[in-house]
Amino acid sequence: MDVITKKQQITLSNDFINEVKQTVQPHWGELGWVTYKRTYARFLEDQNRTEEWDETVKRVVEGNINLDPRLHSDNVSDDVYEELQNEAQELFKLIYGLAATPSGRNLWISGTEYQHRNGDALNNCWFIAVRPQPYGNSHILPSYLHPEDKAVSMPYSFMFDQLMKGGGVGFSVTKENVAQLPEVSDMIKLTVLSAKDSKSYDEAIAAGAIDRDEWLENHNVDDVRYYHLPDTREGWVLGNAHMIDAHFSSTNPEDIDEVVLDVSDIREKGARIHGFGGTASGPAPLIEMLFDINDVLNNAVGRKLTSVDCTDMGNMVGKAVVAGNVRRSAELALGSSDDKDFITMKQDKDKLYHHRWASNNSVAVDSDFKDYEPVADSIRHNGEPGIVNLGLSKNFGRIVDGEQPGVDEAVEGTNPCGEISLSNGEPCNLFEVFPFVANQEGFDLNEAFRLGTRYTKRVTFSDYDWEVSRNAIQKNRRIGISMSGVQDWILDEFGNRVVTGFQKVTEEDGTEVNKPIYDQRAVKAVSDLYDSVVASDVEYSNQLHCNPSIKHTTVKPSGTVAKLAGVSEGMHFHYAKYLIQRIRFQDNDPLLPALQACGYHVEPDVYTKNTMVVEFPIKSAHATDDNFASAGSVSIAEQFATQAFLQTYWSDNAVSCTVTFQPEEGDQIAPLMRQYRHITKSTSLLPYSGSDFKQAPKEPISSERYVQINNAVTGNVQEKFAEMNNNQDAKNLELVDQSDCAGGACPIR
Repeated sequence: MDVITKKQQITLSNDFINEVKQTVQPHWGELGWVTYKRTYARFLEDQNRTEEWDETVKRVVEGNINLDPRLHSDNVSDDVYEELQNEAQELFKLIYGLAATPSGRNLWISGTEYQHRNGDALNNCWFIAVRPQPYGNSHILPSYLHPEDKAVSMPYSFMFDQLMKGGGVGFSVTKENVAQLPEVSDMIKLTVLSAKDSKSYDEAIAAGAIDRDEWLENHNVDDVRYYHLPDTREGWVLGNAHMIDAHFSSTNPEDIDEVVLDVSDIREKGARIHGFGGTASGPAPLIEMLFDINDVLNNAVGRKLTSVDCTDMGNMVGKAVVAGNVRRSAELALGSSDDKDFITMKQDKDKLYHHRWASNNSVAVDSDFKDYEPVADSIRHNGEPGIVNLGLSKNFGRIVDGEQPGVDEAVEGTNPCGEISLSNGEPCNLFEVFPFVANQEGFDLNEAFRLGTRYTKRVTFSDYDWEVSRNAIQKNRRIGISMSGVQDWILDEFGNRVVTGFQKVTEEDGTEVNKPIYDQRAVKAVSDLYDSVVASDVEYSNQLHCNPSIKHTTVKPSGTVAKLAGVSEGMHFHYAKYLIQRIRFQDNDPLLPALQACGYHVEPDVYTKNTMVVEFPIKSAHATDDNFASAGSVSIAEQFATQAFLQTYWSDNAVSCTVTFQPEEGDQIAPLMRQYRHITKSTSLLPYSGSDFKQAPKEPISSERYVQINNAVTGNVQEKFAEMNNNQDAKNLELVDQSDCAGGACPIR
């Protein structure tokens, strides 16, 4: 066998890509191009433009395939090299055609220099327990700590760091975790400084900073805990850590009562972020966050932090991060099921609009928990909390495979969308296949899921920044292969929905319930695909000499990525026949003037500063078809049953599901949660209308209103945009005429 004696890089040739572009057409959805260009197309500095789709897919595939550790050895067999070269080509065709995609995080980061510097950035979401923890041998370590020292700041530093890399973070504030926090011992005066020559001086002063020279005239940095923040992600994290840890005697042994943070070096709002991408938010969101968190801690002096305090601090971190235009700051706070203050904390509307919007909130239960009425009552008020069954997650994979005691015993929580149960510091690692699109484009489904399995396995060989994550990943090698557009696929493949009816049965405790009846063809189809994923993982794990994945499959919500292919999101039904889709943009995004000039409604985000909301009128696929089903017409019982089907036969992780319910269905929430307590691992609910939430992402509308709003979208966006092209960033965006999009719903690529 020939051996290649130097490290090799797999590349996709231009000839191959041009050939694929002639034979494979991307399955763009109605909002596909606007979602892609807005969210995933990176700016190419050397060409003064943003990527095209084939360039994005090439970058993503090459960035992933070259993570295979066999390519990093000094002796690479030509068989391995040829195998991976062929695999890269098959992956390119699969993703380019939008029959499958890796996670949105991979679409943005894979194949960039940022990936090589920050391997964490390839993972969408993470979980961390809020309790004192050591930083360990991680890329971030406050100067006043040893790696093994436990600090209250650590989970917030982890959270802040991962959110700024573009990931979401679930965090646990259960009573068991919060009880481990020490008493807040020290009242801290927080001072933020900015120098006159700082480009962000005026903004910092307006946000509460004071002039550095004036402060130095009357103070000495040796008398305070002083930290000069570098203009880096780590600088923001460490500034917050200095302030948090000063409040606790174990990490403030000198009993210093003032923390001084110098933000002079932080770049101004709108400056380009060359590593991660996007533009800077400036220092104002950071300064606001620091003062807000300091107030929470000062108000707790002499006592321990509560779960609500801890959640507020996490929400304040998320609020600061979301000010960046490419960071979405998804959070999930997990509390105890008997923690009334936590369950009801979002009923404080002032704090909700100030910062508590930044997380979805859920409670941890096990299968013995039966008191669902208080939870259901809170859900009826504001759609929260959700339910996370840690007992099922620890002891079950797929439900059909039966109990496996301790199979995932280290699980403590979940990612923000609830589809992956995670141990402390662990990330989710996602890839999704759109079976409906794959069938249309002639891809073999087993091969599509095999490619996805191998893709995610390679991600586990990234260089992870945090020791707590490296330990969890090396042990578990957890992956999450999702199927999305489930409703489109099942309807197309079998001619009906998966739940074909209900049968009344009596449970052991005498309760009468409606047990769902499933289409057995669908049961076999998803079970066979699951077996294919597991077999592919075992095969590849043996090749790579690593642990097989502890769990393999999931159903992710797929909100943004599903828009690329235009399929129903995850397991969900289409939201409505006609709707307003609201998309958020940073207020200096050069797309906004063009959108506004062409008649789209644009208004400030009521939750987040420096953010604008644009309303797009949408007509769902097959809206006029007699067989069309939407979340507005499918019963709450069928949605619970559909999630249970996927948890039973497909997902060994969990299934992300936001059950939508009508007002008259509210009294069914508690009984259905109780009925499925031995099956579903995580569930959240939301009133269907969304009328209780300002600027809801989706708002159902009538066909008449759709026509009215759609008719208001006028003009040629490309021409309008050209009139405003004095902005250099604007010149770097490609636009197409409205005729490129059905119904004129998304005239921007």
